[in-house]
Amino acid sequence: MQAFVLIQTEVGKALLVAEAISVLPGVLVAEDVLGPYDVVVRVEAADTTELPGVVQRIQRVPGITRTLTCQVAAH
Repeated sequence: MQAFVLIQTEVGKALLVAEAISVLPGVLVAEDVLGPYDVVVRVEAADTTELPGVVQRIQRVPGITRTLTCQVAAH
């Protein structure tokens, strides 16, 4: 299963946060973006029980102030 994690960061930290997240297990892509969120991350986990672990690794990255996880609907 996949999900998007939308991230708000401290001012001026978006690029550093995206770079740090991009190497974490379960992360497919991490991009710094413009808009209400500073970083958008696409993650992958074997199932819904593993997703929280992926998100928790992301949330431990310094500079993050808030996250919102959006699970991709199964087709």
